[in-house]
Amino acid sequence: MGSFERIESLTERLRRSATVETVYGDPISVGDRTIVPVASIGYGFGSGGGEDGFGMGGGVGATPVGVVEITPDETRFIRFEESRRVGLALVVGFILGVLLNGQK
Repeated sequence: MGSFERIESLTERLRRSATVETVYGDPISVGDRTIVPVASIGYGFGSGGGEDGFGMGGGVGATPVGVVEITPDETRFIRFEESRRVGLALVVGFILGVLLNGQK
C-alpha cells in the first residue's frame, strides 16, 4: 500500500468515527418534540517520509455545541453554554450541600 492509499484509508476511518451520531447518538423524539444534537468536529492529519521510511497520524475531536429542538410550534437552537452554567451551578451546589451536611 502506497503513502497516498494509507492517508486515504486513515482519512476514511476518522471520518466514519467522528459523526454527530457516533459521538452523541441519534435524534431523540418524545411526544411531539424532537431533539437533534449539534457538535463541532475537527480533524487533523500529518505525514512525513524520508529515506528510512514513512509515517503518518491523524486525530479527531468533537465538542458539543447545542441542540436543535423541533416542536409543532417552532424550531430553535439551544446553545449549551447557557445550559452548562446552570448545570455547573447545580453540581457545585450539590457538592457544597454534601460537604456542609457532613460537618454536622
